[in-house]
Amino acid sequence: MMNEDQPRRIEQRGLYFDELETDTLYVHSPGRTMTEADNVLFTTMTMNTQALHLDAAFSATQPFGRRVMNSMFTLATMVGQSVSQLTQGTLVGQLGLSDIRFPHPLYPGDTLYTQTTVIDLRPSSSRPGLGVATFAHIGRNQDGITVAEATRVCLMFTQEAHLAHQRGHFGTDDWT
Repeated sequence: MMNEDQPRRIEQRGLYFDELETDTLYVHSPGRTMTEADNVLFTTMTMNTQALHLDAAFSATQPFGRRVMNSMFTLATMVGQSVSQLTQGTLVGQLGLSDIRFPHPLYPGDTLYTQTTVIDLRPSSSRPGLGVATFAHIGRNQDGITVAEATRVCLMFTQEAHLAHQRGHFGTDDWT
Protein backbone atom coordinates (compact mmCIF):
# COMPACT_ATOMS: atom_id res chain seq x y z
CA MET A 1 0.00 0.00 0.00
CA MET A 2 1.36 3.38 -0.99
CA ASN A 3 1.49 6.21 1.52
CA GLU A 4 0.00 9.32 -0.07
CA ASP A 5 2.57 11.48 1.73
CA GLN A 6 5.44 9.68 -0.01
CA PRO A 7 6.41 10.07 -3.66
CA ARG A 8 6.05 7.09 -5.96
CA ARG A 9 9.27 5.06 -5.81
CA ILE A 10 11.04 3.90 -8.97
CA GLU A 11 14.18 1.81 -8.66
CA GLN A 12 16.70 1.34 -11.44
CA ARG A 13 16.95 -2.26 -12.53
CA GLY A 14 18.03 -4.43 -15.40
CA LEU A 15 15.71 -6.61 -17.43
CA TYR A 16 14.09 -9.76 -16.11
CA PHE A 17 14.75 -12.99 -17.97
CA ASP A 18 11.25 -12.79 -19.48
CA GLU A 19 11.95 -9.26 -20.80
CA LEU A 20 15.14 -10.16 -22.67
CA GLU A 21 15.00 -10.73 -26.42
CA THR A 22 17.42 -12.77 -28.51
CA ASP A 23 19.06 -11.17 -31.53
CA THR A 24 18.54 -7.71 -30.03
CA LEU A 25 21.45 -5.30 -29.75
CA TYR A 26 21.67 -3.54 -26.39
CA VAL A 27 23.90 -0.46 -26.58
CA HIS A 28 25.33 0.60 -23.22
CA SER A 29 26.02 4.23 -22.32
CA PRO A 30 28.08 6.05 -21.36
CA GLY A 31 31.44 4.93 -22.65
CA ARG A 32 34.39 4.76 -20.24
CA THR A 33 37.66 6.53 -20.91
CA MET A 34 40.51 4.48 -19.51
CA THR A 35 43.23 6.31 -17.60
CA GLU A 36 46.82 5.64 -16.58
CA ALA A 37 45.62 5.65 -12.97
CA ASP A 38 42.99 2.97 -13.73
CA ASN A 39 45.64 0.78 -15.31
CA VAL A 40 48.20 1.12 -12.51
CA LEU A 41 45.62 0.76 -9.72
CA PHE A 42 43.89 -2.31 -11.18
CA THR A 43 47.19 -3.93 -12.12
CA THR A 44 48.72 -3.47 -8.68
CA MET A 45 45.51 -4.37 -6.80
CA THR A 46 45.42 -7.70 -8.63
CA MET A 47 49.16 -8.30 -8.12
CA ASN A 48 49.81 -8.40 -11.85
CA THR A 49 53.42 -7.34 -12.28
CA GLN A 50 53.32 -7.29 -16.07
CA ALA A 51 55.61 -4.45 -17.13
CA LEU A 52 53.44 -3.74 -20.19
CA HIS A 53 50.96 -2.15 -17.75
CA LEU A 54 53.36 -0.55 -15.28
CA ASP A 55 56.64 0.40 -16.94
CA ALA A 56 56.42 3.10 -19.60
CA ALA A 57 60.12 2.89 -20.51
CA PHE A 58 60.00 -0.89 -20.97
CA SER A 59 56.69 -0.72 -22.86
CA ALA A 60 58.18 1.81 -25.29
CA THR A 61 60.63 -0.89 -26.43
CA GLN A 62 57.90 -3.47 -27.02
CA PRO A 63 55.77 -4.09 -30.16
CA PHE A 64 52.92 -1.70 -29.15
CA GLY A 65 55.39 1.06 -28.28
CA ARG A 66 53.55 2.13 -25.12
CA ARG A 67 51.68 0.80 -22.11
CA VAL A 68 48.51 -1.15 -22.78
CA MET A 69 45.47 -1.43 -20.53
CA ASN A 70 45.28 -4.54 -18.38
CA SER A 71 43.00 -6.88 -20.35
CA MET A 72 41.23 -8.06 -17.18
CA PHE A 73 40.31 -4.43 -16.44
CA THR A 74 39.00 -4.12 -19.99
CA LEU A 75 36.92 -7.29 -19.56
CA ALA A 76 35.56 -6.22 -16.17
CA THR A 77 34.65 -2.77 -17.48
CA MET A 78 32.96 -4.21 -20.57
CA VAL A 79 30.78 -6.50 -18.43
CA GLY A 80 30.20 -3.69 -15.94
CA GLN A 81 28.93 -1.35 -18.64
CA SER A 82 26.09 -3.80 -19.34
CA VAL A 83 24.90 -4.16 -15.74
CA SER A 84 22.57 -1.18 -15.36
CA GLN A 85 20.73 -2.00 -18.59
CA LEU A 86 20.61 -5.80 -18.37
CA THR A 87 21.26 -7.37 -14.97
CA GLN A 88 21.03 -4.78 -12.16
CA GLY A 89 18.82 -6.38 -9.52
CA THR A 90 17.67 -9.16 -11.87
CA LEU A 91 20.78 -11.35 -11.83
CA VAL A 92 20.91 -14.32 -9.49
CA GLY A 93 24.48 -15.18 -10.43
CA GLN A 94 27.06 -15.22 -13.17
CA LEU A 95 27.60 -18.79 -14.35
CA GLY A 96 30.60 -18.31 -16.58
CA LEU A 97 32.60 -16.43 -19.15
CA SER A 98 33.98 -17.96 -22.33
CA ASP A 99 35.22 -17.08 -25.79
CA ILE A 100 37.16 -14.15 -24.33
CA ARG A 101 39.31 -12.37 -26.90
CA PHE A 102 41.31 -9.17 -27.06
CA PRO A 103 41.89 -8.67 -30.81
CA HIS A 104 43.36 -5.16 -30.47
CA PRO A 105 45.00 -3.40 -27.54
CA LEU A 106 43.21 -0.75 -25.53
CA TYR A 107 45.48 2.08 -24.42
CA PRO A 108 45.28 4.58 -21.59
CA GLY A 109 43.31 7.51 -22.99
CA ASP A 110 41.07 5.29 -25.15
CA THR A 111 37.33 5.16 -24.51
CA LEU A 112 35.59 1.78 -24.27
CA TYR A 113 32.07 1.43 -25.69
CA THR A 114 30.17 -1.81 -25.14
CA GLN A 115 27.26 -3.50 -26.89
CA THR A 116 25.56 -6.75 -25.97
CA THR A 117 23.50 -9.22 -27.95
CA VAL A 118 21.40 -11.84 -26.19
CA ILE A 119 22.28 -15.01 -28.09
CA ASP A 120 20.36 -17.61 -26.10
CA LEU A 121 17.57 -17.81 -23.54
CA ARG A 122 16.38 -20.99 -21.85
CA PRO A 123 14.59 -21.91 -18.64
CA SER A 124 16.91 -23.15 -15.92
CA SER A 125 16.88 -26.93 -15.67
CA SER A 126 17.95 -26.88 -12.01
CA ARG A 127 16.18 -23.76 -10.71
CA PRO A 128 12.47 -23.67 -11.58
CA GLY A 129 11.25 -20.15 -12.23
CA LEU A 130 14.67 -18.87 -13.26
CA GLY A 131 16.24 -18.57 -16.68
CA VAL A 132 19.69 -18.84 -18.20
CA ALA A 133 20.67 -15.98 -20.50
CA THR A 134 23.73 -16.03 -22.74
CA PHE A 135 25.15 -12.64 -23.66
CA ALA A 136 27.72 -11.77 -26.33
CA HIS A 137 29.57 -8.62 -25.24
CA ILE A 138 31.66 -6.61 -27.69
CA GLY A 139 33.86 -3.71 -26.60
CA ARG A 140 35.11 -1.16 -29.11
CA ASN A 141 37.36 1.85 -28.76
CA GLN A 142 36.48 5.38 -29.85
CA ASP A 143 37.49 4.53 -33.43
CA GLY A 144 35.09 1.56 -33.60
CA ILE A 145 37.91 -1.01 -33.42
CA THR A 146 36.95 -4.17 -31.50
CA VAL A 147 39.22 -4.43 -28.46
CA ALA A 148 37.39 -7.14 -26.47
CA GLU A 149 34.79 -9.86 -26.89
CA ALA A 150 33.28 -12.28 -24.38
CA THR A 151 30.37 -14.66 -24.01
CA ARG A 152 28.73 -14.47 -20.58
CA VAL A 153 26.18 -16.90 -19.14
CA CYS A 154 23.94 -15.68 -16.32
CA LEU A 155 21.22 -17.10 -14.11
CA MET A 156 18.39 -14.57 -14.15
CA PHE A 157 15.20 -13.96 -12.25
CA THR A 158 11.89 -13.96 -14.08
CA GLN A 159 9.64 -11.19 -12.82
CA GLU A 160 7.37 -13.72 -11.08
CA ALA A 161 10.29 -15.49 -9.37
CA HIS A 162 11.75 -12.18 -8.20
CA LEU A 163 8.43 -11.15 -6.64
CA ALA A 164 8.22 -14.56 -4.92
CA HIS A 165 11.77 -14.10 -3.65
CA GLN A 166 10.95 -10.63 -2.29
CA ARG A 167 7.94 -12.08 -0.44
CA GLY A 168 10.19 -14.82 1.00
CA HIS A 169 8.48 -17.61 -0.93
CA PHE A 170 11.26 -18.67 -3.24
CA GLY A 171 12.99 -21.40 -1.28
CA THR A 172 15.86 -21.52 1.13
CA ASP A 173 18.09 -24.16 -0.44
CA ASP A 174 21.80 -23.79 -0.96
CA TRP A 175 22.52 -21.55 -3.98
CA THR A 176 26.02 -22.81 -4.54
